[in-house]
Amino acid sequence: MNKRAWLNEPYLIINFVLAGVIMLIMIYSGIFSPDKDDYPVVCIHEKLTGEPCVSCGLSHSFSLIIRGRIDEAYEWNKYGMRIFLFFAGQLFIRFVFSVIYANHPDSRNQLIIYDIIGSSALFLIVFMPFLIWIIKFS
Repeated sequence: MNKRAWLNEPYLIINFVLAGVIMLIMIYSGIFSPDKDDYPVVCIHEKLTGEPCVSCGLSHSFSLIIRGRIDEAYEWNKYGMRIFLFFAGQLFIRFVFSVIYANHPDSRNQLIIYDIIGSSALFLIVFMPFLIWIIKFS
């Protein structure tokens, strides 16, 4: 596949965008310090209700994971590591599946189906506590 052909492939564009978003999350986690507590994004739920939500502390947790301070990361959010690993795994999958997609045109449809089913199942497993919390809170 030539360099400009990927611009006409929606699957590759979506993978590129998703990888970019994940990279921005990782960069955000690396830039802002858990020690300085200088995160620009705050929890709207906690700000409105005064009560923490299931995602409170994720920014701290991610920043600590990036810095290798795993035990502290669990203190900020007990789901932080599983979500971090989900994003890291998705970043890897986006790159690997894009290469396979570009190099094996005969198996593209199957690859897309495997990607959708696998990523959806993994998402549901990883984010189940959040989905349950949203249902309970509603």
